[in-house]
Amino acid sequence: MNTRTHPCEGGCTCGHVRYQVEADPLIVHGCHCRGCQKNSGSAFAINALFEAERVRLVSGTTEVISVPTPSGTGQDITRCSKCKVAVWSNYNMGGLRNHIRFVRVGTLDDPDRHPPDVHTYTCSKQSWVILPESDRRVDRFYKFAETWSPDSLMRLAVIEEVAGIKIS
Repeated sequence: MNTRTHPCEGGCTCGHVRYQVEADPLIVHGCHCRGCQKNSGSAFAINALFEAERVRLVSGTTEVISVPTPSGTGQDITRCSKCKVAVWSNYNMGGLRNHIRFVRVGTLDDPDRHPPDVHTYTCSKQSWVILPESDRRVDRFYKFAETWSPDSLMRLAVIEEVAGIKIS
């Protein structure tokens, strides 16, 4: 059941950072790659992808920390400048580093609204994590046309046009 409606808000643990998202996610990833496991300190990360301009910092200050990724392209993690909680990341997904934000679903005020649409990198999933049979999953990464909704693909086409690149 899709319980998404926009806008939604979120923030860090200490409350210094507050942000608002003015759209439904393009897609929500449950990523099981070793990089997400290390960066989150957990078995996987859940990220809701949004156009960068639709994620607005409402209050507080952030800092950006660049970290390596298994793909070698790296990611920029935006954290609260006080409690250091990661609120979103920008990956160099096909050159879209400045155009798509991967919002950490756990930092949303109502994270239950955004369950994963797809589980990625299940090839490195922790063996004790049991995914529901009905959940979509891929060993590594997916093909956009087979995974994203038609509406999200149209939004991605706009991003690609603005960025002057094609990834889908």
